Amino acid sequence: MAWTKSPIETEEDKLSKINAAGIINITLENLWKDCYNSLAKADYVTWNRKLDAVWLILGGDSQENGDDEKAINNIDLKIYETGSLNHKRAGFEKLDGDEQATTNLQYLLLKKKSLILRRMQNKQGKGTAYVDGDDQDWE
Repeated sequence: MAWTKSPIETEEDKLSKINAAGIINITLENLWKDCYNSLAKADYVTWNRKLDAVWLILGGDSQENGDDEKAINNIDLKIYETGSLNHKRAGFEKLDGDEQATTNLQYLLLKKKSLILRRMQNKQGKGTAYVDGDDQDWE
């Protein structure tokens, strides 16, 4: 008679292990919080750097030269074409027409980059709107 493992778990089986996925999700959530704070402060430099950090995490699970990478590279090129990102300003500083237009464009591009990354995160199952292909719609 062959011995098989008992269906009752031993204490050794119950030892917790480091859950890398959980750590990654915590890191992503902290980066997103920093992104939103930078957005609120109009600190575009920090906002963009935090988005780049999100990309470094999510990009590791994306196909090299795939659609996600192309989308991020495309939006980054558009951001860089606007010139230097505007640093946060104190108060209600009045900008001239060209500078205001550049600032507005940078804001829109950073919002788009944020949405691309958030959708990528959700698609990878690391976000808030994960849909499993095996799930059925029960409406």
